[in-house]
Amino acid sequence: MSSPEPTVVDLLIEARWVVPVEPHGLVLEQHAVAVDGGRIRDLLPIAQAHSRYAARETRVLAEHVLIPGLVNAHTHNPMTLMRGIADDLPLMTWLREHIWPAEARAMSAEFVHDGVTLAIAEMLRGGTTCCNENYFFPDAQAATYRRYGFRALVGLPLIEFPSAWARTREDYFDKALAVHDEYRGDALIGTAFAPHAPYTVSNESFERVRMLSDQLDLPVHVHVQETAQEVEDSRREHGVRPLARLQGLGLVNDHLIAVHMTQLDEAEIRLCADAGVSVVHCPESNLKLASGFCPAEALRLAGVNVALGTDGCASNNDLDMFGEMRTAALLAKGVSGDARAFDAAFTLRAATLNAARALGWSDRIGSIEPGKAADLAAVRLDAVETLPVFNVVSQLVYSCGRQQVSDVWIAGIAKLVGGVLVDMDTAALRAKAREWGERLRP
Repeated sequence: MSSPEPTVVDLLIEARWVVPVEPHGLVLEQHAVAVDGGRIRDLLPIAQAHSRYAARETRVLAEHVLIPGLVNAHTHNPMTLMRGIADDLPLMTWLREHIWPAEARAMSAEFVHDGVTLAIAEMLRGGTTCCNENYFFPDAQAATYRRYGFRALVGLPLIEFPSAWARTREDYFDKALAVHDEYRGDALIGTAFAPHAPYTVSNESFERVRMLSDQLDLPVHVHVQETAQEVEDSRREHGVRPLARLQGLGLVNDHLIAVHMTQLDEAEIRLCADAGVSVVHCPESNLKLASGFCPAEALRLAGVNVALGTDGCASNNDLDMFGEMRTAALLAKGVSGDARAFDAAFTLRAATLNAARALGWSDRIGSIEPGKAADLAAVRLDAVETLPVFNVVSQLVYSCGRQQVSDVWIAGIAKLVGGVLVDMDTAALRAKAREWGERLRP
């Protein structure tokens, strides 16, 4: 009896190691990922892949680890153009005296398009294939992400003061719903409500967000309890802490993506666990702004879905998820006093599958499993900085740099090959960034 003919697939990626993330902590050696129609068809040993599949294209990664594309669960990517504009300042001084005035000078669809384009290039070069966006002009954001084939959950902004995007509360809501309708069902772009923070959004607006979130089944992406001052101001103005205020308004549920959360007590941690809240930990931004320490390990132990994000380049000052993983793991150990806290495998999960879960997309991205989108990143481990290799996952978290990312795919389409961006003009990007640097200079 003759052997069956090999199945034709679009792409076969052969790697020295594959870390699928699910099952947790698993490292597979000499495995291949078969990709067809933008989705992962199979994950199997290379020898079996050769007999089972005939690939239109084969990529051999002899010294690499293949991982799910990283998911940056909290960004303000147009602010890439504000990288370093106001450093070494506390949060509210930074916002009120520097960032908001700069935004008032620059805010436009052009600014958003150019900032997002620069951010996409930086993220792809660092192995990030998806982000959770929170900024003005979501229409310009979404169009830019779709233009470059980048996966993004685009926040629909809401704040209680006029901006170049919207003038009134009704204007914010009307425009938000129009953007949501335009991208409903899009393969790469989704939407979430993005009320800025409890200190900039009214109860009336939050109540409407909750109603629409329930009706449309959309996440709510909001900065919560980022600083001690925020908590104290909320107690004085509303009689309760910000998270309790959101709970009273019906927003503490499995739609809530609560960002920063540096000021949490044990009862609030239990509340988040019971309600299914996702917490996005942004350690480097919180450290730089001296905002406090998210109790990430306590959240993990309580069963809260903890994801990682970089925040924006104005407060980080990069979109480096490898740096964020290392900082998160080390900081969690220091804060908890436990060297076992936030171990490498969990840290990688926080930057992939947990982040996908926060966005409501864990059924489509975040792990290398058949049926999921082929959002993948290959990382070289033969650099002198990452040899010898005893533990692949530890190497990724503790010693690997984003410059070791060689190849990236989104929905099976190559976006970075051998460290080179496929369809982006880096010289033009540099020129545009320098132009904005002159325009934004105080």
